[in-house]
Amino acid sequence: MHTPFTAQESFRDSVATISKEGKRNFIFPKKPSGKYYNLRTIFSIVYLIIFFTLPFLYVHDEPLLMFNILKRKFIIFGMIFWPQDFFLFGLGMLTFMVFVILFTVVFGRVFCGWACPQTIFMEMVFRKIEYWIEGDAQQQRLLRAMKWNAEKITKRGIKFIVFFLLSFLIANFFLAYLIGMKTLIGYIHEPAAHIGTLISLFIFTTVFFFVYWWFREQACIVVCPYGRLQGVLLDKNSIVVAYDHKRGEHRGKMHQEDKEDVLGDCIDCYACVRVCPTGIDIRNGTQMECVNCTACMDACDDIMKKVHKPAGLIRYASENSIALGERLKFNTRIKAYSGVLILLISLLVFLLVSRSDLDARLMRTAGMTYTAMPDGRISNLYNLKLTNKTHKDIPYAIKLENLSGEIKVIGNAAMTLKKETYSHCQFFVILDRNKVTNWKTELKLGLYEKGKKIKTIKANFIGPEVYN
Repeated sequence: MHTPFTAQESFRDSVATISKEGKRNFIFPKKPSGKYYNLRTIFSIVYLIIFFTLPFLYVHDEPLLMFNILKRKFIIFGMIFWPQDFFLFGLGMLTFMVFVILFTVVFGRVFCGWACPQTIFMEMVFRKIEYWIEGDAQQQRLLRAMKWNAEKITKRGIKFIVFFLLSFLIANFFLAYLIGMKTLIGYIHEPAAHIGTLISLFIFTTVFFFVYWWFREQACIVVCPYGRLQGVLLDKNSIVVAYDHKRGEHRGKMHQEDKEDVLGDCIDCYACVRVCPTGIDIRNGTQMECVNCTACMDACDDIMKKVHKPAGLIRYASENSIALGERLKFNTRIKAYSGVLILLISLLVFLLVSRSDLDARLMRTAGMTYTAMPDGRISNLYNLKLTNKTHKDIPYAIKLENLSGEIKVIGNAAMTLKKETYSHCQFFVILDRNKVTNWKTELKLGLYEKGKKIKTIKANFIGPEVYN
């Protein structure tokens, strides 16, 4: 997607973070300021408070949020999910993908600029610290070009230590989301017994430090697939950070009074370029590198105020709203995505609400049919596999529902299912011969907790074949 005023498209043939020689080209964005930057700062503070608080919140002695991949145990706002619930995760991911598509179609890459963890930590934490230690963009360039003297060693040393400690802190919290904060603290108290965890922590710290010290915005440009999807998802009605070329062109300095009648509002000051964290010129149109951080909007509004012209030369807008003066239309594509999204959310909510806290799987013992007992009754041997997904122990009893008979549990099997565990129980179902009228009879068993039925399970009872 590009604006019609663009005379050349050569800017699309290169990336600002890579030089012509293929080497890393560091971006030194000017420190932004303005209405949108202040709003993003407030949002980031709330975001960071939530990020660093959630691992400490526990429900029933379990983390409020945990994604333990190794144990295949996931807790989302107190609700435990096990491998048997994987289809819910699949449906949840599908719903999330449709939401991302719909959100991007309508609002562009707002998530990247306002809520992406990479942007939050890079621009609102590490970048702010960098400004505090090394100064604004020009001071950073001078420091980089400076020979290694006491000033450079001191500033770079302080920056290195602070960045590494912050990376270590983030790595700890990242690990806490995987194994739980209490478990992590327990590992810290006994580091020698948990070398694997220490190695994982070192790897996470190194990765985070590498990203925020050196890789930076390239995580958005090179690694993240979301930016590349923009070309597919965005259309001329998508709301993005856009330059109003109809109002801004042709560009020119204000002192060119002889051309004042043909000049637009853009005074070609490059303020929008200097603050861009990915080094692009938004006046060239929507680009893959743009993360919708609004820094250029604040910079341009500040310049417009100084030259006594209306703000909003760079603003949230769609290409059609600028070129044709049209408002956002609820077109067929948005309607289709919205319909699919509503259906998926409805299905997901239904499955979550109807999800059972107790999974039961009943099977007859393989390789066996039936046993004829001396008193003339018929027995079948069954295996019952149970999964308790709750935070409490569940005492249970098994009762026949549709036929009268006897249930005889093998051994001293405890009829209590411990919290968050699997259990296995073997038992005989014994029926009178006159109750078994077919070779295969449907059997219904009820699982009861303190007299209240919590689940009904079915199986087949095999008996001698009856001949008429």
